[in-house]
Amino acid sequence: MTASPSERDASGAPEASGGLYDLAVVGAGSAGLAGAVTAAELGLSVALLDASPQTGGQFYRHPAPALGAVRPEALHHDWSAFSDLRRRLGGSGVAHLAGHHVWSTVREADGTWTVHAVTGPDGAAERPARVRARALLLATGAYERQLPFPGWTLPGVVGAGGAQAMLKSGLVLPGRRVVVAGSGPLLLAVASSLAAAGARVPAVVEAAGYLRYARAPRALVTNPRKAAEALVHGAALLRHRVRVLPRSAVTEVHGTDRVEAVTVSRLDVDWRPLPGTGRRIACDALAVGHGLVPQIELATALGCATRPLPDGTLGLALDDLQETSVPGLWAAGETGGVGGAELARAEGELAARAIAGRLRAPAAPGRIAGLRRRRDRMRAFADVMSAAHAPGAGWSAWLSDDTDVCRCEEVSAGCVREAVADLGARDARTVKLLTRAGMGWCQGRMCGTAVACLAAPGAAAEPPAERRPFAVPVPLAVLAALEEPAGPGAPPSEAP
Repeated sequence: MTASPSERDASGAPEASGGLYDLAVVGAGSAGLAGAVTAAELGLSVALLDASPQTGGQFYRHPAPALGAVRPEALHHDWSAFSDLRRRLGGSGVAHLAGHHVWSTVREADGTWTVHAVTGPDGAAERPARVRARALLLATGAYERQLPFPGWTLPGVVGAGGAQAMLKSGLVLPGRRVVVAGSGPLLLAVASSLAAAGARVPAVVEAAGYLRYARAPRALVTNPRKAAEALVHGAALLRHRVRVLPRSAVTEVHGTDRVEAVTVSRLDVDWRPLPGTGRRIACDALAVGHGLVPQIELATALGCATRPLPDGTLGLALDDLQETSVPGLWAAGETGGVGGAELARAEGELAARAIAGRLRAPAAPGRIAGLRRRRDRMRAFADVMSAAHAPGAGWSAWLSDDTDVCRCEEVSAGCVREAVADLGARDARTVKLLTRAGMGWCQGRMCGTAVACLAAPGAAAEPPAERRPFAVPVPLAVLAALEEPAGPGAPPSEAP
């Protein structure tokens, strides 16, 4: 097996420990960066693994240097916080292992962790790598939740976060006239960014309302920065004359070779379209997303406990110091529930201090207590936000029987409904076995919500967390290079 930079004693590799780091951090977004630099500053040897060539995660995506962007910070909120973390990372001694796609983490018999990855663009280069550490911090972020509707497979329909990523990292727009739709606070940020970059945004179509925030005044008062963010985005939308249409949804996309227009319908409180309210809006692109789903596959493969979140998704169950139900494994950021970059940074630092206290000397109790108070305050707001934008049970009324639900395997809503009505399926797993929905490249990330809702109307919005051996696609050559397990039933691992 090809050794990773850590095993070849790259920058920061702990020679005296035989390549064993104190801490391995998976994910170089806000939470992972905060955790890695804090742990290093507290004296731990740290490896930071991330699939991207640059740090920052999804929130702080930025153009590659070759694009020559003069002011990348113009497309970001709170860029100074990221700049500070990046500066600290440069002088911290952390081994930043970019282009490492982590597919498995294994708890060894001696209590240490082995992190298995493939390296190269999108993991295409069949170069296996591994990192060994005494503790593990997962900061793997989240991915977009998509609810299908007729026409959503047309060229020109992109994820809301995807549209923002195109702009931030590629300096390109998904179209010239872009409707932004779905649900969640991300829509306002996406619309204001697109408008500032020169796109015409006819409307922001929000399926939920904003009045539910008023039901939790304490969370609003104790998080004034969130209100300030909303005002900044609102002012930008007013300046660019972007309409905000609450309690509405894009229920159909029109076009032949690509998007030409969308139908926007008013919704009732359960997200069912109100008859006769549909109106057509001309556009050449649609940026759509219905919130974010915590990316917890690495953790659930290890048996970590989860908890239901107010929007129907699942997050990791964490203790007061960010440790999971598996000893020696911590998590921070969106893995425990989506709450934004500031919350992610606080959780990353809190986890790092807890880990340092476990491995070395206990951390100062005052700093830990302060971080916990900040974390709890921001987490309370995150729960309010999650509940406010939770999908209503009636959204599936948008779907015609010929609407593709699973894009990878081309499984329609009619096929899923037939599996439920005629073949006796009562859950997403059974539907998957009968129709192949969720068996494609994305492994249910795109269609999981829709299949679960169609299989069991009124049940949880997300399918139960599955324990999968691989978090990302892995070439067979990588698996063939692994040594045999130590004994019957032992997990795949490799001796250092």
